[in-house]
This record gives sequence, structure tokens and C-alpha cells, in this order.
Amino acid sequence: MNKLTRDDLWSLEDYAEKRPEFRAKVLEHKKNRNLQLNDNARLLFEDGLTLKYQIQEMLRIEKVFEAAGIEDELEAYNPLIPDGDNWKATFMIEYEDVEERKLRLQELKNVEDLIWMQVEGHDKFYAIADEDMERANQVKTSSVHFVRFQLNPEMVADAKNGSAIYAGCDLEGFKIGPVQIPDNIAGSLREDLS
Repeated sequence: MNKLTRDDLWSLEDYAEKRPEFRAKVLEHKKNRNLQLNDNARLLFEDGLTLKYQIQEMLRIEKVFEAAGIEDELEAYNPLIPDGDNWKATFMIEYEDVEERKLRLQELKNVEDLIWMQVEGHDKFYAIADEDMERANQVKTSSVHFVRFQLNPEMVADAKNGSAIYAGCDLEGFKIGPVQIPDNIAGSLREDLS
């Protein structure tokens, strides 16, 4: 997958004009990249389009137009673009009630390392979490983690050839799955593989 460069981005003025149409396009695109694992856990699979939107929004909110600031955002988000042999996602733990969320984040320590995916006919493979920075501590996990699911060449070939794809979690007390990934999301994930 190609990484984003400054040439891929719009100026703040251009983005202000294009934003409504671009936002609608990205929201539609995300429907095929958003996997609800259970009522409280979700994977949003990232790609160049989702991250271009994220970068454009960050530049807009922070009113960044200097080259150095733009490069900083590209450097932060480009590692989240799939490399052709992996899937990358934002893993979110979602509890509306603040007090319940605090308690559950303590109980769910290490959950980010026990989220898994599986291509039919192969073993599960676990998320490699938070390669950019640690988001958990001795007391609790974070509600947001960036994860990478690394496939071997055989998994890539089978996934591209239409084998079913599954996901889940093996954390004791928070077991999920196997969840078969719906066709629309699986199709989108196959496009991430080269």
C-alpha cells in the first residue's frame, strides 16, 4: 500500500470546500471496514482513505498549514496504512457510562494482545498492539488501541481467494467469537492484500 504524502492532501481552504462530499464518501467507505465484535468492542480497519480523512480532520481542527506540522501528521498516521500482508485497525472498547468504563478498563487489561483474526484453514493470529506507543499501564488498558494483524503468505493467498475470515478475543471474562466477518467487510479487507 502506498503511504500518503503532502501531495495527497488538500490545503485547508480546498478541504473546507471538499469536506462535505469527502466526509460522506469516507463514512460510506467505513461501513465496509467497521466490525462490531460485541456490544462493547469494535475494530475499525484502517486504509489510505480512512487515514487521509483523519489527517485532513486533524489539520483542519488544529489549523495546521506549515510543512513541518503536516509532515508530523503524516508520520503519525502513515504507519496505520496496511502494507499488503497485514490488516491494521483501531480497536475500541466502548462503554457509554463513565464509571462502568473505568471499571471495565481495569478488568480488560491486556485485551489488546488477545484480539485475534483467522483465515479459514489457518491458525488464529493475534493482534500486535500499540507499536507506536504503550497505551496501557499496570492498572488499566486504554479504550483505544492501534493493532496490526500480520498474515503469512499462505493466509494472504487464501484470504484473497475467498476463504472465510474470522475475528474474536481470548481474554478470560471477555471471550468473543469466532465472529465470521461479513462479506462486505471481508471484501474490503481482501483489497488491503497485495
